[in-house]
Amino acid sequence: MATAVSDDLRRATNPLFNDNRFKLGTFGTNVSNATAVSTIDGVFETTWPNAKRLALAADEAGFEALVPVARWKGFGGKTNFNGRSFETYTWAAALGAVTDRVAVFSTSHVPTIHPIVAAKQATTIDHVTGGRFALNIVCGWFAPELEMFGAPIMDHELRYEYAAEWLEVLRLLWTAEEEFDFQGRFFQIKKGFHEPKPIQKPFPAIMNAGGSSTGRHFAARHCDIAFVHIAHLDFDGAKAQIAELRDLARKEYGRALQIWTHCYVVLGDTEADARAFLDHYARDKADHVAVDNMLKLMGVQMGDRWTPQSIERFRLHYTAGFGGFPTIGTAAQVADTIAMLSRAGLDGAVLSWPRFEAGLARFRAEVLPLLEQAGLRRRVAGRS
Repeated sequence: MATAVSDDLRRATNPLFNDNRFKLGTFGTNVSNATAVSTIDGVFETTWPNAKRLALAADEAGFEALVPVARWKGFGGKTNFNGRSFETYTWAAALGAVTDRVAVFSTSHVPTIHPIVAAKQATTIDHVTGGRFALNIVCGWFAPELEMFGAPIMDHELRYEYAAEWLEVLRLLWTAEEEFDFQGRFFQIKKGFHEPKPIQKPFPAIMNAGGSSTGRHFAARHCDIAFVHIAHLDFDGAKAQIAELRDLARKEYGRALQIWTHCYVVLGDTEADARAFLDHYARDKADHVAVDNMLKLMGVQMGDRWTPQSIERFRLHYTAGFGGFPTIGTAAQVADTIAMLSRAGLDGAVLSWPRFEAGLARFRAEVLPLLEQAGLRRRVAGRS
């Protein structure tokens, strides 16, 4: 379990534990289209020069995190959304070698990789980066991907039991000084051994996104960072959700927990300009087939839970930014929205833009200075 002491130890190398009140990352620069299910020009294209250029830009801007999407298969349609993807451990190792300050995540489907292999890969990246690695673990929900591996499609509760045991083995490998045996429900390890140990002590940070009660308990008990979905909540609702999760970690498990979300950012000269562009790329130019396939896999259909209005809202947010929190308007409005998320209790957000490179450049130039003026972030020395 993470403790305040372990956070202090990791602070020396990992910017996830720095003093910025609101931390920032990029999201999805290893998969085609990143998070915009749209046919517009300028969306992220999965090439190494593109991924490297965006990572360097985020690093120079002082962002804390680069977070990839674990994806093995696309969603069809004209774009085959996310169908072109870089594997996240090798992506992280390569980007870690060319960046200087930013924390580099891998996102790992636990049913598709043995924890001994994951421990070795993660440790290698931690050494490549000088202690800037973090791991985002996901249990797997996209059935066509797991079927490619011949991996079992586990029910919801079993996924988290498997993930907890997977993580237990991973941390034993990272910390045990002697060989160990492990007899669990899913893993049987004989004379487990792993050297070298990670640079970060006691081990790199772990992130997980879980919206169900089981998922929230898993993150509160086992992880350093919880990734929450707040796309359809107002300020009071978001504040209550975040406070409840933080209290769960503290009161039931005696742990401190960072809480992050994902925001898709649409910047305009005016709010009207930004909203017109949102309509253009997420409605007029949406890849409707890919979105339909996504919603079907997620079980979004008419019924007691879903009304036509709620489906349309859900559809818009998933088309515009894979369900992220809408951060739309002028630079001042975007900065105000981020400040609101901070007041609601969030520690950080990973960001995406429909036209990723242009959006990140404009965010750096126009929004970052406002966040610094608001006291949410410190200016990075030497940043242009």
